[in-house]
Amino acid sequence: MLYVSPIVEALRGRPRLVFWTATLVQAVLWTLVPALFYASPPGDVPLVLAIGHEWQLGTVYGPPLAYWLAELAFRLSGNSVVGIYLLAQVCVVVTFWAVFALGSSIVGLSHAALAVLLMTGVSVFGAPTPDFGPAVLAMPLTALALLFFWRAVGEARDRAWLGTGAALGLLLATSYFGAILFAVLVAFTAAVKRGRMRLLNPYPYAGLLIALAIGAPYFVWLARGHLAQIVGIGDWTFAHRATQWASSLATLAFDHAGLVLLIIVAGALAADRKVAVPEIIREPVDPWGKLFVYLFALAPGLIAITVAALRGRTEPLGGEGELVVLSGLAVMLLLGDVIPLYRQRAATFTWLALLLAPPLLAVVSMVVLPWTFAVELKVNDPADAMGRFFTESFNRRTGKPLAIVVGDERLGALVALGSPQRPSLFIDGSMERSPWLDEAALRDKGAIVVWPIVDTAGAPPAALRARFPELVPEVPRSFERPVQGRLPLLRIGWAMIRPLPPSAAPR
Repeated sequence: MLYVSPIVEALRGRPRLVFWTATLVQAVLWTLVPALFYASPPGDVPLVLAIGHEWQLGTVYGPPLAYWLAELAFRLSGNSVVGIYLLAQVCVVVTFWAVFALGSSIVGLSHAALAVLLMTGVSVFGAPTPDFGPAVLAMPLTALALLFFWRAVGEARDRAWLGTGAALGLLLATSYFGAILFAVLVAFTAAVKRGRMRLLNPYPYAGLLIALAIGAPYFVWLARGHLAQIVGIGDWTFAHRATQWASSLATLAFDHAGLVLLIIVAGALAADRKVAVPEIIREPVDPWGKLFVYLFALAPGLIAITVAALRGRTEPLGGEGELVVLSGLAVMLLLGDVIPLYRQRAATFTWLALLLAPPLLAVVSMVVLPWTFAVELKVNDPADAMGRFFTESFNRRTGKPLAIVVGDERLGALVALGSPQRPSLFIDGSMERSPWLDEAALRDKGAIVVWPIVDTAGAPPAALRARFPELVPEVPRSFERPVQGRLPLLRIGWAMIRPLPPSAAPR
């Protein structure tokens, strides 16, 4: 008797239910875990909020949209980073939905749902960090742009050009990867006959105008002398650039390890291929659809890592998430029209492990690692305690609110975020990296300067000493982490820049 597991039966009969169940379970897990167990936001979230707090049109960190949305989500959630965690998962859900909708048009509902399930095996999606930023926001915008473009060119739905333009415009306002995708879409449209035929009506040009209109404010900022801040070729040798290119390509390939594992468990480890097994069958795919998926699964990523290598950067331009949005769908096309599932239970348990293990490991790591191996986790930093201490110290000594924190991208941003007064961050005392501040603001408002202690003396880093030669360090402050374990206390060096009275300010 042929055994069919419930999940396979659901894939064949209720693919939409499978898609939404898997997607929402993952989103809920990665919203609850950081909200309940992280004492500090992960990764670059503090820096993203520090930049978004200033509502800049552009910075050396890139286009502004992700920073603005982060600040908006933070405020709407009552000045809570839970809003950021939720926003990150909304991005993942929208990405999966766009891939599912695109796949439904090309390979059918069941194979599209299976493609999304396979994306759990891509590390960028299977363990989606709540580290919201431009790279996370670029994922759904990339997926939506490809979905609308397919509907416009592949299905001759003229109004989809407007959606393509809107998604591309938002992507241009989010990440430099938007320029790469824009160029590939234009080249593809001009290169294929079906694309050129679609250019005979006004909708593509309306979409182009929408994209340029949305991106125009940032283009204006670049035109005002800021282009040199983002365009540059690193001083690496050709061999070093080639090595970095190969390393980035290998990293992208390694991101798919879980996906490969799922395929091997479900098919390649079959005990007996003569035994009847359930199959997921689709109609033959249009060759044009295969060309579309393969091209956009490969070309933008190769261009992104090439540009990054030329610029001397270690990560693909714009991040990794948007480069692999079509990986699951491309694998489904490679597997063929009939996909036999030889080991249903093993594949199901493997997929559940890839879904549940990352959040479970995150929780276990928070509780166990400080007690066992004395591992310092950034999400275990006492952000609120640090923010309160430095804010109260400044308030008590000056009688003024804390308006500026001088520090690095992580520690300084963390103190600024933990402060109840939400001061501005003066990143390493650099006005190029913090264009929202100047010498006059520092003189009039004063500041708290913080730095991580790397030696027993607790002296400020050389860059801070050079920037503020009259800085007088205070006695380093120690903080206990929420899960202290066997770790030493967190020691932070700090100093205060007192605001000058109006009579002492230079004229």
